[in-house]
Amino acid sequence: MIINDIISFLESKADPSLQESYDNAGLLVGDRGWECSGIICSLDATEEVVLEAIAKKCNLLVAHHPIIFNGLKKINGKNYVEKTIITAIKNDIAIYAIHTNLDNVLQGVSGRMADMLGLKNVSILAQKTGILQKLFTFAPLEKAEEVRNAIFMAGGGHISNYSECSFNSEGTGTFKAGAGTHPFVGEIDQQHQEKEMRIEVIFPSFLESRIVAAMKTAHPYEEVAYDIIALSNMHPETGSGVIGELPDEMEERAFLVFVKEVFKIPVVRHTALPGRPIKTVALCGGAGSFLISKALAAKADAYITADIKYHEFFDANSQLLLADIGHYESEQFTINLLQEVLEQKFPTFAVLKTGVKTNPVNYFLES
Repeated sequence: MIINDIISFLESKADPSLQESYDNAGLLVGDRGWECSGIICSLDATEEVVLEAIAKKCNLLVAHHPIIFNGLKKINGKNYVEKTIITAIKNDIAIYAIHTNLDNVLQGVSGRMADMLGLKNVSILAQKTGILQKLFTFAPLEKAEEVRNAIFMAGGGHISNYSECSFNSEGTGTFKAGAGTHPFVGEIDQQHQEKEMRIEVIFPSFLESRIVAAMKTAHPYEEVAYDIIALSNMHPETGSGVIGELPDEMEERAFLVFVKEVFKIPVVRHTALPGRPIKTVALCGGAGSFLISKALAAKADAYITADIKYHEFFDANSQLLLADIGHYESEQFTINLLQEVLEQKFPTFAVLKTGVKTNPVNYFLES
């Protein structure tokens, strides 16, 4: 097992192209070609977690938050970032961050929060645009199914919970093979007409190279005619936050108690109670105040997130229960998510969860 195998799998779950422009996800320290001795999963990459990885003989640390976020001009150990990097490099510990790209998929950070609350009918709260593309290609009738299935196998044709979606129409293609060509049908220097199937398939842009390669491999033509166009459609499985429904509506105070119990938190900061039961719940792991308007537009009864500023609480307009449960607290189960998906893919490989609580925020609750 090499580190690149693990990174490739993680990126199939949350493609790097889905990270926000300000982010710095990816392999931050180490070499993809290293043999991997074990994986440790954490929310943050701190020096204490790196030391834990060394002690447990794991040379790959998979963290949600990037230890390197802004540019570094010096690495001399003057702060926790530089100390962490120095310790990792000296001990050949690779650090990989899977940050906003994991935030921006349905089965990511916010999706795990929804799972913890037992929400049903979960969907993306703010779907991304500019992700979808459409492929048009043309294949001889007897080879159309083979080409189409290759595109499906490469990840094309998924629309929400539907797969193998395509549109197909018959027509006539023409071409004249030139000198030095090896046409699948027709004769050199003679115009040929061929009954063909036009195949249309939608796909996320980050799969383009894989889908085009699969199409060309399966296609019988020496030169494959195809078009790819960008779509403005929203992608139902990528975007920020999620929204879903509780199995049964709950009284507001009982809901807040439920949230505290599920996320194991000592306190919840929230707006005044609107005075109605909670059924539809919006969620966003980490700093999610930018989605308050989306939660309102979606008619959520409650919106659970973190890092809400004083004046942003007013944005709820007394129309929903807005609750801040803390940044670490909202994302803490991301560690479990990472361990679970890695163990499912690599069941005989050592995948551990950190025993270090990296939350820098503490609460003084004594009276």
